[in-house]
Order: sequence, then C-alpha cells, then structure tokens
Amino acid sequence: MRQSTLSTLWEQPDPTQYAAMSYLARYRGDTLRAYSQDLRYFLRWCAERGVEPLQAQRPHLELYLRWMEQQGLAPATIGRRFTTVAGFYRYAVIDGHCEKDPALAVTRPKVPWEGQRRTVLHPLEYAALLTQARRAGPGAHALVALLGMIGLRVGEAIAINVTDLRSQSGYELLTIMGKGAKPALIPLPVPVLRAVRDATAGRSSGPLLLNQHGDRLSRQSAAGQLTRLARDAGLTQHLSPHTLRRTFCTAGLVSGVPLRDMQYAMRHADSRTTLRYDMARANLDRHAAHAVAAYLAGMSAD
Repeated sequence: MRQSTLSTLWEQPDPTQYAAMSYLARYRGDTLRAYSQDLRYFLRWCAERGVEPLQAQRPHLELYLRWMEQQGLAPATIGRRFTTVAGFYRYAVIDGHCEKDPALAVTRPKVPWEGQRRTVLHPLEYAALLTQARRAGPGAHALVALLGMIGLRVGEAIAINVTDLRSQSGYELLTIMGKGAKPALIPLPVPVLRAVRDATAGRSSGPLLLNQHGDRLSRQSAAGQLTRLARDAGLTQHLSPHTLRRTFCTAGLVSGVPLRDMQYAMRHADSRTTLRYDMARANLDRHAAHAVAAYLAGMSAD
C-alpha cells in the first residue's frame, strides 16, 4: 500500500510542491533551512489569498512585498525573503514549471548598509567576552575562540570532532566541512590551539564541543551559551554566533589584513561578500581623505 501511494505521488506530484523541491534541492545545510522557511512564508501567503504560485503575476509579488512591509519586517529581512522567491521563479522557468518569470520586473528592496542591524564587537568587548568564556570553562573558551579568532560559522564549530585536529609541516591544523559541503583546512593560531586542546580534555575521539550532558553541543545551546557569556561580561548589545564571525572579519580588515587574504580566510567566493562583513567601514579614522590630504599637503612649498 505504501509503495503504491509513493508511486502515485511520484507520477502525479503537486506542481507547486514539485517546483519548490526542485529549487531547494540545489542547497543544503543552513542555506537549505533558511530558503525553505522563506519559501514557506510565500507559499502560505499565496494559499491564504487563493493565489496559485505557479500562475502568479508581477502584481502578486508587488503585493507580497507591500504585505511584508505592513507586517513591520526589517528591510533586510524583506530583501532576503524576496530574493528566495525570485530564485524560486527563476528556476521554475528553467525547469519548465512556468512560462514567464513574474519576478523579473519587480523592484527589489534596497537595503542601505547603514540600515542593516548587524552587530560587531569592539576588540575590547571581544576581550571581555573571551575572558568570561575562559572563566566559564574549556568548552565555552574554545567556542568563543573558534568563532571570533578564526571566523568559523557556528555550524562548522559544533560539527568539529577531536579527530579533525592534526599536525603538518609545523602547523596545527583543523579540517572542517564548510558551507556548501566544501572542505577547508585551517591553521590554528596559538591562542585558539590552547583553547581547543583544553576542550579536548585528553580525549582522542568524539565531538570537540560538548554540552552539560557530554553530548555534542547543538546550535541552540551554543547561541544560548554566548548570550549568557555576553550578559556576564557586561555586554549590552544582542550577541549571536555570527556576530563573532563579523568581528573576525572586521578586526582583520581594520588591522591591515589585505582584502584578498580576508576573503580566503572567510572562504567567500566573491570579495564583495567579504566587504559586507566589514562593519567598521564607516570608521572616520580610515577615510581616504586623510591619506590624500597628507599626500597633497606634502607637495606644498609651505
């Protein structure tokens, strides 16, 4: 009976569901979860208004944008959700589910950099967080070091096993599986290495980061742990795991690391993505006017 039901579903799939599955099949991990949620919001909006998604027209998408604005969503959230919808329609046309792409002529929400509510820690704030993590224990110390000092994503950090650590050519290396199932080999600076070694506690296998029950630390537990550490360290701004990745990139660029090197360390395919992580770009001390003025002033006879 079950085999017959599955065969029927495969032979006569719901067109919208099939189109959504075809689009989402390109992704995995965190990206898949985020895009699935964004697409689910849109399909629910269509269902509540009797709109057949694969027959939607440009006005429907404009109305969806206006509806999200009325819900009080942040411009960045609206932009991200609509980008997912636009991608869905682009591939629906490619796969033959739609004849025309209704999202082509829709004006995309533009989110100015200043309007993006992204947090980054000042070096002194990160130092306070790291000190509090060291007091909290080896696991917390390793988590904050991995996220803030080598810029790991939280999913990458909690997936580390003790066996992912090794030595080669005088370097202590960490092997991770990055975004898009891309493996990466990362050298461990001495402060990170010390924190990681303390977290292993002499173990030769198993997860590096453990929860209070001795199991692998989850994404939710890691976020909660950082929230508590930030509170105990006296930090007032909201702190997420990705805050530390932004802090890593911003600190690197501010300290003079070339953009190309930071792009490689962040494992970004495009340097423009790396620049979006530079939350200190509005720092007046870094404005090009200072260097230009000093250069031109040096040409003056006075």
